[in-house]
Amino acid sequence: MTYPLIVVPFVVITLIVTLATARRSRFRERMASAALTALVLVGLTLVFDNLMIAVDLFSYPQEHLSGLKLGLAPIEDFAYPLCAAFLVPSLFTLLSPRHAPKDTA
Repeated sequence: MTYPLIVVPFVVITLIVTLATARRSRFRERMASAALTALVLVGLTLVFDNLMIAVDLFSYPQEHLSGLKLGLAPIEDFAYPLCAAFLVPSLFTLLSPRHAPKDTA
């Protein structure tokens, strides 16, 4: 199995869960925050994956990669921070009550 195929279920689940929150309040704000978070996480992944690969902490078998890279890091590595940036707030939204309970005091 190749790394791009391993990434597909994570991306599909992220898309489904994120789209399931589209009718919840403040969807645009959540997506803007998630996009900013994704940008930061991708930047950190870019820096630290390249450093770790450069100092030979780990390597990837070339036959399992798509061949696309950013520096030394395979493009597949960037799917996980992207999914995390969108999936975590979407799950939080889905698992939270739709309306805040009213104060009874």
